[in-house]
Amino acid sequence: MATVHFSTYNGLKFRGDSGAIARSSVSPFSTASTSSSPAAKPRLSRLRASLCRKSLTATRALPEEIALSAPPEVVVDPTLALKKAADVAPELKGTSIFLVGMKSSIKTQLAKLLAEALRYYFFDSDALIEEAAGGEASAKLFRETDEQGFRESEGEVLKQLSSTGRLVVCAGDGAVQSSTNLGFLRHGISIWIDVPLDIVARGLVEDHPSSQLSTPQTYSEVLAQLAALYEETRVGYATADANVSLQKIASRYGHDDFSAVTVEDLAMEVLKEIEKLTLVKKMMQEAGRPF
Repeated sequence: MATVHFSTYNGLKFRGDSGAIARSSVSPFSTASTSSSPAAKPRLSRLRASLCRKSLTATRALPEEIALSAPPEVVVDPTLALKKAADVAPELKGTSIFLVGMKSSIKTQLAKLLAEALRYYFFDSDALIEEAAGGEASAKLFRETDEQGFRESEGEVLKQLSSTGRLVVCAGDGAVQSSTNLGFLRHGISIWIDVPLDIVARGLVEDHPSSQLSTPQTYSEVLAQLAALYEETRVGYATADANVSLQKIASRYGHDDFSAVTVEDLAMEVLKEIEKLTLVKKMMQEAGRPF
């Protein structure tokens, strides 16, 4: 099977300052897949064609074209995060950031704020799959009728994203449910954004029908579903390079109400973790140099 290179489609194209995008040294993606099911191959072909045709179009601020829904606007003052990002960015050297954890508007807002602070580009991997599949309903049907094909589509999206620098990616649950996808995350820095399940559940119920809930459900029903999903994914989440817990931040700041923790508070914690990771990497590189 032929190998498809980015150059075939004139490279990845972005709105805005395309010159800011750093090319990764990772090899261009290949269409070869020995495990693809026959039913999955046509969908994978459409997925690749759609992603390449659209060239993974993105914007730094609000990329409505790839978002499941427009989350509440980030109204925090980004000054502190911008200052911290200015300190972190030189050592980061364009390395992409992958945020894993339960899907929530908090994680989405955080990713957008980080992208703005670092002058990176924002992507939602689940939204890319849905866009390529023809919409949320089509993607849901795809997942229900061909689980293997859907997982292969998730892998294809992550493979493409991981081969590009200067991205902040909201990674879906599929990113931590296979060793192959976890390997793609290793091309960047992965951060587990740990939001209490009750907050995630409440957000899904309140946001219906704009959330991923296909039918109205009670808070208890949603919470039970999230708890079951969490049991399947928490081991994968734990493999992330760092963990940022909303509950721990609230406790550290003396907040009894988790809602008192702002997106900027979370962004500052993520940037601190990234700073630690880049410092450790630098120390290891220096230790390996000959005298």
